[in-house]
Amino acid sequence: MDIGIVGLPNSGKTTIFNALTRSNTETAAYSSGQLEVHTAIVNVPDERVDALSAMFKPRRTIYATVTYNDIAGLGRDAAKTGISGPLLNAIAANDALLLVVRAFEDESVPHPDNSVNPARDLANMEAEFILNDMSIIEKRLERLAGAKHRGSTDERKQMAEEEVLLNRLMSELETETPLRQVTISDDERRALGGFGLLSLKPLLRVINAGDDEEEAQYAELLDDNTFFLRGRLEAEIAQMPPAEAAEFLADFGIAEAGLNRAIRFSYKMLGLQSFFTVGEDEVRAWTIKHNTLAPTAAGVIHSDLQKGFIRAETIAYADLMAAGSMAEARKLGKLRLEGKEYVVEDGDILNIRFNI
Repeated sequence: MDIGIVGLPNSGKTTIFNALTRSNTETAAYSSGQLEVHTAIVNVPDERVDALSAMFKPRRTIYATVTYNDIAGLGRDAAKTGISGPLLNAIAANDALLLVVRAFEDESVPHPDNSVNPARDLANMEAEFILNDMSIIEKRLERLAGAKHRGSTDERKQMAEEEVLLNRLMSELETETPLRQVTISDDERRALGGFGLLSLKPLLRVINAGDDEEEAQYAELLDDNTFFLRGRLEAEIAQMPPAEAAEFLADFGIAEAGLNRAIRFSYKMLGLQSFFTVGEDEVRAWTIKHNTLAPTAAGVIHSDLQKGFIRAETIAYADLMAAGSMAEARKLGKLRLEGKEYVVEDGDILNIRFNI
C-alpha cells in the first residue's frame, strides 16, 4: 500500500512523514519549488503478528508494510497553472493520499495565504483536486471529439463509451463533487487508471497542530477520514526508544502513536484487512481487501497458489490463541477446510493446499 503525503507548502508534510515513519528527513523552511519525494517503508503494527511469532518461534517474522511518499508541496493555484507532469505522476502513483493541513502557528514559517485556517485549506485543496480533474477530462474529451469517428468499429465503440463516462464524471465535478464519492464500476476505474484523477484517490486528512493544541479545538473538522496530530511533537517522540516514547505519549495525553492511528485510518478507508501464514520458517502478515475470496488471497502469497488452489486450511486467530497451539486446535476441531467460495476474514490463518 502506497500513500502519498500532499499539502500546501509549509504545511508540515515532512514533519508528518517523520512522525509516521520514524525518519529524520529535513527540508528547508521555504519551499524550493523543486520536485522532492521522500520515501519510507514502515511495518504495520499488529499485536497478532507478535503473538504468533512468540508461539511458532519462526526464523523470520514479517509484518505487512505501508510505503509513505512525502511529495513536494502543491501550489494554491495549481489548477490554474496545471500540475506538472512529474508532480502529477508522483501523486497519481499512490493508492491513496494523505492530505496535511496546517493548524500550527509559526512566524518563521509563513503560510502561503498569510494566515492559518485549516477549514479553509481543506476546502481549497479539495477544490484544487477537482479543478485539476476537470482540466484533464476536458482535454481528453477534446481529443475524443476529433478521433471518435476514426478507427475500427471496436475502437469507435470504446471511445463512445469513454466519452459517456467522462461526460458523466464532468457533470459530477461541476457540482464540486470529488470523484471518490461517485459510483464507478471496477471496469470504469481500470479505464481511468492512467488519467491521474486526484479527486478519485481515497483521501485521508490530517490536522497538523501545534504542541499545546487540543483535539477538541478542531472537533468540527474531524470525521472517519480526518484525524488530529501534533506533528512536530510526534516526530520528536518517534525518534525516542520505545519505552521513553510511551512515557512521553502518556505525559501528553496521546492514547495512540501517530503511526498507528494513520495506518488504522488508512486500512479502514481502503477497506483492508490482514490474514496470516505461520510455520517454523516464517510468520507473516498479508494485506487484502475485505470480501476477498480464498483463491485471490492465496494469489497474494504466490500466483501458483491461486492457479492451483484446492482448499485453504483455515483457523481464526482467536481460536488458535485460545487453544494454545496448532496441534491442540486441531484436536479441538478448530481447523476448517474452506473452498473457492470462502471469504477470508480479518485475522484468519491460512495454509493453502494446491496442485500445479
